[in-house]
Amino acid sequence: MNNKQNFPSRVGELRPNQFLFNYGVGALVDLPKFAVLVKGLEDWPVSPLYTQSIQEDRLVQAIQHRHFSLSHVDKLYAPPIPAKKQNFDPFDPSLNIGVPVATFPQWMVCPKCNLLAPYTPGKSGNFELKHNPYRPMDTRYVHHNCLQHKSGPPPQVVPARFLYACANGHLDEFPWLDYVHQGTECKTPRLELYEFDDQNQASRLFVACKSCGKTRAMSDAFDPKQRDLMPPCSGRHPHLGIEEECDARPRTVLMGASNLWFPSLMSVLSIPVSGENELAQIVEAFWAVFSEVESPPDLKGVRKFGSKEVKAAIENYTDDAIWEAIKRHRNATAELSDPTDVKYPEWVMLSAADGSKNYPDFKVEEADLSGYQMLKAFCEKVVLGHKLREVRALIGFTRVTTADDETIGEEIQVAHLSSHTLTWVPASEVRGEGIFIQFKEAQIQAWLRREAVKKRETQFRHSHSQWRIARNLDPDAREFPEMMRYVLLHSFSHALMRALSLECGYSLASIRERIYAREAENGKPAMAGILIYTAANDAEGTLGGLVRLGEPEQLEAFVNQALETAEFCASDPLCAESSPDAQGHTVHGAACHACSFLPETSCEMGNRFLDRAVLVPTVEMSECAFFDW
Repeated sequence: MNNKQNFPSRVGELRPNQFLFNYGVGALVDLPKFAVLVKGLEDWPVSPLYTQSIQEDRLVQAIQHRHFSLSHVDKLYAPPIPAKKQNFDPFDPSLNIGVPVATFPQWMVCPKCNLLAPYTPGKSGNFELKHNPYRPMDTRYVHHNCLQHKSGPPPQVVPARFLYACANGHLDEFPWLDYVHQGTECKTPRLELYEFDDQNQASRLFVACKSCGKTRAMSDAFDPKQRDLMPPCSGRHPHLGIEEECDARPRTVLMGASNLWFPSLMSVLSIPVSGENELAQIVEAFWAVFSEVESPPDLKGVRKFGSKEVKAAIENYTDDAIWEAIKRHRNATAELSDPTDVKYPEWVMLSAADGSKNYPDFKVEEADLSGYQMLKAFCEKVVLGHKLREVRALIGFTRVTTADDETIGEEIQVAHLSSHTLTWVPASEVRGEGIFIQFKEAQIQAWLRREAVKKRETQFRHSHSQWRIARNLDPDAREFPEMMRYVLLHSFSHALMRALSLECGYSLASIRERIYAREAENGKPAMAGILIYTAANDAEGTLGGLVRLGEPEQLEAFVNQALETAEFCASDPLCAESSPDAQGHTVHGAACHACSFLPETSCEMGNRFLDRAVLVPTVEMSECAFFDW
């Protein structure tokens, strides 16, 4: 007999990582019986009891320099999580601890009588909320005065799944009244939403006003020719409860559409910045504690109230020695970090592969390539990342169009997380493993001097400019001097990731890339390398399967397999004949879902700047192949 108490399921329970990639501020969460919108950060509870502080100074500095609206951010917090208790009490106030949400959309439809009307909190109307504290999954909205309801409990209503959004991040209820009446006045409108069959097509869905008899098909809402006749954008940010002026043309979107919310993320790898002695490593490992120390007397509080691990680590050191180590760590962080170039310090540590500087969240080892001629032909070195830590932060979001490293700094693209001055942003940390491959710079330079490569670069640059123009971005604002260097490394990374995912023990969506591509400039050396690492937290992390495949014997076989697979695609010859689109619709060459594309959580550039033809000869082109031996 099992005596454990059965606890009810938590409706709307999400993993911390989902608040960055899927359901962050301003996103819609589809619950079993209605939908909610995640509110702005000013409404999020922040307390040491249920909010974990994440320490990563390099990321904080990078966020502060990204945009003036983020200049006051000095802290990173994980989403609030209530403390787990042994006995379930439905009236326990701690159950309300979590990410705050609001019902959205508030226009709902009764499946019995087809009534389409808004729910108004705190006011009597057609719809009301039925809350069940003992069975949260049964909480729902009902139509208590439905004309078609005969007996039993009132029918449950469902959200009207049509919404109104624009590229500036605004979101609003669909303008049902304006849409059906098209400028005519109706004093007592009563709307109903009809579906003539079960084909789930907008052309078979109609909205009608029973008071004045007006009727209109929902297919008009998606017709580009009708878009100019639709109401203008309201400039509403429902997650913040504010409105602002907006001249963008809104469009109709469905509630479950993937273009309704795109996160704008920043991430860094945790790297050691202190010295090589043991005390420096202790300060590095527990920097979340020591970062709050302002003077030697503060260390007395650390010794008295710190965790057992911290107190045990520093018991053999004096306060003065610890204070000096703290100051050295702060100075080292400031010297190593360039807020505008977060990847260069990572490149320095990864390419050095200095095991003496390893610390708990960064343990690397250089692989011995002697005897592996294929790898030695293009690899300067291969580094095994036995332990890596990545910290990611959500700094905004977009709707309709996505934002990445290329557009994240454009003010018009990114919606804010709070109506107040931001002093913190949501973040998560991932501990995993990885493989770092550094290419030989001489080989890269020789390849870049080929005439065929220069011609391909011209095509990529033109396509890239048109891509930015199509999104109302300045084509000259984004300098990309390392264009073909990036295309080569990016294409190789995708080919290798697809090969490794078959045996490493992680799904392809759980592996992520970091591309280090740059020409030598401002006294900094050129970078040419890739880091393939595990990128999923929670259940997945450091299993050892990926780093094991980085051993030269294994890696050489997978590189060969990746290059052989890249020669042909199931969509050839159509895929091989593809060039960077002259209109800017796509910025890639011979690449498609069958051969090169990865899940959006795995690729750092939205599956752009890919081309199998720069790796190996294809059925269409052979002059650009880097691996042509």
